[in-house]
Amino acid sequence: MRALLFEEFKSALHIENVPDPKPADDGVVIEVKATGLCRSDWHEWMGHDADIVLPHVPGHEFAGIIQSAGKHVKKWKAGDRVTVPFVCGCGICAECISGNHQVCDHQFQPGFTHWGSFAEYVAIQRADTNLVALPDDMGFVTGASLGCRFATSFRAVVAQGKVSGGQWVAVHGCGGVGLSAIMIANALGANVIAVDIADEKLEFTKSIGALETINANHKLDVAAQIKELTKGGVHVSIDALGSPVTCFNSISSLRKRGKHIQVGLMTGHHKHPNIPMDKVIAYELEIYGSHGMQAYNYVLLLDMIKAGKLSPQKLIGKNISLEDATLELPDMDAFQGTGLTMITEF
Repeated sequence: MRALLFEEFKSALHIENVPDPKPADDGVVIEVKATGLCRSDWHEWMGHDADIVLPHVPGHEFAGIIQSAGKHVKKWKAGDRVTVPFVCGCGICAECISGNHQVCDHQFQPGFTHWGSFAEYVAIQRADTNLVALPDDMGFVTGASLGCRFATSFRAVVAQGKVSGGQWVAVHGCGGVGLSAIMIANALGANVIAVDIADEKLEFTKSIGALETINANHKLDVAAQIKELTKGGVHVSIDALGSPVTCFNSISSLRKRGKHIQVGLMTGHHKHPNIPMDKVIAYELEIYGSHGMQAYNYVLLLDMIKAGKLSPQKLIGKNISLEDATLELPDMDAFQGTGLTMITEF
């Protein structure tokens, strides 16, 4: 099969013919029809994930058709249209038994723990636990866009944030995660404030539900501006980027007893940021992490899409080829363009 890979961190990406994967007894091999280009892929290419084994094929946000299934797979067969959460669970550890596959003690992640979806085929273990059926009327590009950024944002807003109608919600960073969070929070009836440093991204957020926008380059004190707009601060604030600045601003913009959700990855020298702990104590603030979403919880997400309350396809910025990705992935830290970039030609 054709696959995009790198042999050293921060090195050139190239396309090679590599052996096709084979399904484990409890797994499947999926023919990739679309896969997202995510900033998490940039982090691993940079070497921020110490567990990556080189050479490596990235890619963790995809949809496709099952090509073959192992002999112990009961729920799936060749020809089924599926997607997969970017965090897959073993199904048998204490966390999985409690329903929390997203923090499985033995989790595996395509594109991180093993070769991923920047290829014609990708292997997934524990298929009966981790696959999600795509609705017949959902395209592969839309299905792939759910796998990481949209599903992670959905759980962050719905399960962790428990956002409800009438609340104020701030979203710091308007990349794929942030745009998804804005759309989802708006669908739940929240008043959403979008924060970014690019006017074109902020303008786009108005079309998917942002009530107010703040360009952080123009405002020296983002938290003060948010508190002025909301007369006291937001109920829920989401750091959708993952930087010391956005993390600090997110926590600082909360009203008393507000809730901060950290979704954007904090890696490398950013992983231990300063936070306003004095405010956390005095205001009884809550700080949550959000790390993916369990396969079985996609039901509510898919129901909201079917009902027309969510339109993830609106967040897709452009489709590119696998060859294009060799040039676009290294530039992801420049935050160029609006919306999700999807690989659709292999």
